[in-house]
Amino acid sequence: MSNSKNIREKHNEYLFEAVKNFYKEPIVVESGKMFRVKDIDGNSYLDFFGGILTVSVGHANEEVNAAVITQIEKLTHISSLYQSIPVVEFAEVMAKLAPNNLEKVFFTASGTEADETAVMMAQVFTGNSELIALRHGYSGRSLLAQSLTAHSSYRALPTQVSAIKHALSPYCYRCPFKQNPDTCGMECAKDVDELIKTTTTGNIAGMLVEPIQGVGGFITPPDEYFQIVSEIVRKYGGIFISDEVQTGFGRTGKIWGIDHSGVEPDMITTAKGIANGMPLAAVVTTNEIASSLNKNTISPFGGNPVSCAAANATVNIIERDDLATNSEEMGNILFNGIRNIQGDHKKIMGEIRGRGLMVGVELVVDETTKDRTPNTKAVDQLLEETKSRGLLVGRGGLYGNCIRITPALNITKNEVDEALDILSESFNAID
Repeated sequence: MSNSKNIREKHNEYLFEAVKNFYKEPIVVESGKMFRVKDIDGNSYLDFFGGILTVSVGHANEEVNAAVITQIEKLTHISSLYQSIPVVEFAEVMAKLAPNNLEKVFFTASGTEADETAVMMAQVFTGNSELIALRHGYSGRSLLAQSLTAHSSYRALPTQVSAIKHALSPYCYRCPFKQNPDTCGMECAKDVDELIKTTTTGNIAGMLVEPIQGVGGFITPPDEYFQIVSEIVRKYGGIFISDEVQTGFGRTGKIWGIDHSGVEPDMITTAKGIANGMPLAAVVTTNEIASSLNKNTISPFGGNPVSCAAANATVNIIERDDLATNSEEMGNILFNGIRNIQGDHKKIMGEIRGRGLMVGVELVVDETTKDRTPNTKAVDQLLEETKSRGLLVGRGGLYGNCIRITPALNITKNEVDEALDILSESFNAID
């Protein structure tokens, strides 16, 4: 019979060393139900990271499970070379849910593939090759995705795709221009114009941006940023792509993260919360852009019938129960609670940022100093303290000094209050 020690030993023996786990003594998760998971030793944890934002309506949600079981008994897999009911049904759902004029869908199995598809489509449609991404952004594991990604800790190789250019991140807390966001005039956004003029041919395929930079530590740009850069991108012949892999489906308090800015993208990519943990991702764009691809394309696992059945059930719950509104309301409680905790820990708790149930907290050595030195040690300690009290949260940021808090979209006030109590106790223990 396996125990946690045995599993940890086998993990170290058989998996890549690069497959990192949280905690000094990793948790071996055995089961989960709605907002909690249980490890192999019988310990229960309130999950406020949700499989890196994938578990959108709760672990082993009964409605989603029922849809998956029903579909498995009918048809498990067939590939994109054949039509199937779940795929067509969910494509219709996506087209209706997407921003205006985005009505054509292509399914993949991961966010990496979705972003790759989006870049390819931007290049095919515009006839241009160069594409703008953001520093502190993350787009996945493939060669192109690593070239899009601007995190040295996630890049195993030098840039393989020279056509990718990286703009300054709208990271107001650590402004690259050392300005105040209230008076800076969005210099980082305006700099995209010069970036295109000086580092490209002057004709670009587009720009891919996350409305909130997920792996970047939930960096949340001002809404005005997207209004400015989308105009610049289109001026130089490109299309504007919103990477909604983490922000989609109500996570930020609106169905799409870009909705907060009032900007209508030419394409969106999405994954993670789309199917409550089942592998599925999608690209949604205009009919004109979709029609520009005149070569054959397939995705053997993209649009798998079981994943699409899970997605249909998941999105139905999100819409039926208005979970975008719940995300906003519970997010407000979470934000206010964390701000209250910050009042007792002003030295190490830096910026609190994000939207809805996508909350980031940057930990620093001393908030009163000019450089606000990132405090990775404090994050290490906080993760251990929250774990010992039965709460799971994530971490991120270029410096690894950001706490990421992302419970399921149907979380209730009882669980939010419980998490806040544990966070308060945990900060007391490390400060």
